[in-house]
Amino acid sequence: MKELLIAIASGLVENPDAVNVTVDEANEEGVIVYHLNVAEGDMGRVIGKQGRIAKAIRTVMRAAANQNHEKIVVEID
Repeated sequence: MKELLIAIASGLVENPDAVNVTVDEANEEGVIVYHLNVAEGDMGRVIGKQGRIAKAIRTVMRAAANQNHEKIVVEID
């Protein structure tokens, strides 16, 4: 899952070396939180107009997690 998020974000940004993903342990509800960090100048590219790209990233990640019977949340830091 972490590799999928890195691959998606790296394709969107100008500086793919700055893409970093940290993963929190599952909380009491079984939800795993993925924190996506990109360069300051690439934040707009990852978020998109009115958050459309960020929403699409979250949708793809949730669909992939659903196939693995996991619950995840993607936060863009």
